Amino acid sequence: MEGLILSDILAFSAAFIASSTLTPAARDLAFKVGLIDQPGPRKVHGTPMPLLGGLAVYLATVFAIAVFVQDAEWSQMLGIFVAATVALVVGTLDDRGILHHQIKLMLAMPFAAVILIATDMHSEVFHPITAVPIFGFPGAWLDFGLSFVWFVGIIAAFSILDHMDGLCTGVAAIVAAFTVSFAAVGGQLLVGALAAAILGASLGFLRFNAKPARIFLGDGGAMLLGLVAATLGIKLRFPQLAPTVSWMIPVLILAVPIFDTTLVTVSRARRGLVPFSSPGKDHAAHRLVALGLSQRQAVAVMYALGLVGGLLAWTVALGGPGAALFVGVGVGVAGVCGIVWLERAPYERQGVVSEDV
Repeated sequence: MEGLILSDILAFSAAFIASSTLTPAARDLAFKVGLIDQPGPRKVHGTPMPLLGGLAVYLATVFAIAVFVQDAEWSQMLGIFVAATVALVVGTLDDRGILHHQIKLMLAMPFAAVILIATDMHSEVFHPITAVPIFGFPGAWLDFGLSFVWFVGIIAAFSILDHMDGLCTGVAAIVAAFTVSFAAVGGQLLVGALAAAILGASLGFLRFNAKPARIFLGDGGAMLLGLVAATLGIKLRFPQLAPTVSWMIPVLILAVPIFDTTLVTVSRARRGLVPFSSPGKDHAAHRLVALGLSQRQAVAVMYALGLVGGLLAWTVALGGPGAALFVGVGVGVAGVCGIVWLERAPYERQGVVSEDV
């Protein structure tokens, strides 16, 4: 356990220092190559903002993993590395306007999911509990299908979560912090090292991304964080818990992006809009600002919800099936009430457009 914790601390420290050092360089590079997000009616910033923050987070994470994970273990990271590279490159090209924005949703995200599944990154919800095919499909194939939906959904959720200074990065840091704690207790070296690295890289970048932001993640960075967060959720293992209970833990850790995406999807679908092709200030944080909070306060509320989700995940892990039932019902009711309440809150309505969210 002590060696595991030391490894996590070293990976965190290396990533934090690298990210803190690389972010100003990424900012300068973004201005030089023209990767700039201009102000607009659907934006919350009033000045041009560089969009290469994801590159700094990516390089810092890879550096920490390369230094503090042994060669034999690094091979297991290859699938994550390749998929993360796809997410970063496609998202950055989308930021630059080189690719049509639907390519990332219809091609890049599914492709990254297939890479991860093909390299043994998948859930184990159905396979351990049934040897009998369900709807004609073996349990393993159902796990592959569930994993595909999970990967694409979480990557997309982070992609649209990056709409306010420090929000996406801070939520990713909270997700990584709770993952580190679970991995440390469960003795999962690789999961802990990756989570610690992304935690350090996110916090190093957050120094420049918190309001008033001096650089944005860009869609490449947001997709990268979503991909890593989804992978961490898939790779966490809880041998002491039944699969019917353990699946709740990553869902609770990632409650904020899941809730925000659900709110946006329900809201836009009700108005006849395509959820991921209709940008607007109708996310949870936007609606909190419309209710009277400042941007910093709205982001702080989202952070608080992330912390609550992580603590509830620990409640399920320690309390077993009884706690899982109680938490599941409570979170389900709270989530529905939250969506109904925020749907009634004022927000900036948008028309049918085809740009990034």
